[in-house]
Amino acid sequence: MTNLADSVNMGKIGKDGHLNKQGKSKQTTYLGELEMKSKKGFTLIELMVVVLIVGILAAVAIPILRGRIDAAKWSEGKAMMGTIATAIRAYHADKGPVIGLEPTDIVGTGDRQLGFLAEDLTGTYFSFGDFALTAVAMDPLTFTITGTVGGGGGSGQPPAHPGAYSLDNFGTFLVTIP
Repeated sequence: MTNLADSVNMGKIGKDGHLNKQGKSKQTTYLGELEMKSKKGFTLIELMVVVLIVGILAAVAIPILRGRIDAAKWSEGKAMMGTIATAIRAYHADKGPVIGLEPTDIVGTGDRQLGFLAEDLTGTYFSFGDFALTAVAMDPLTFTITGTVGGGGGSGQPPAHPGAYSLDNFGTFLVTIP
């Protein structure tokens, strides 16, 4: 049997009544403590904070991504406008700077047409009806090509913004309001 004096000199007596000679008492784990330690997870507040943060990020990201999608769609229209500009330069090189021989139409093979077929300028988001020639002069060569959303309609959903671009003879794209 161990007495109190022995426990002071040799170690401590734990809650269970056993002597621990290293100076540490053994502690009994109670059922309530075991249940509290085994419950792990997130509280409702923590989950609500995460949902709030994700919602804020989505609200910021969606308009940015929408603008990128429209810019990607307009790249098709700008490429077509560049092709038309190249055809105007080739037309000018073929006909010379003669006033009165300006091209009047993009599609067609007549004397004052650029020689495109309708299928040549039909893409996913734009078609030949979306483009128009304006301010074409032969001496000196000046022109403006305007591409407008939805004029002829391609097979896909056209970009929402901006409504139109213009390409001038210097190769500069400008946002225009149709």
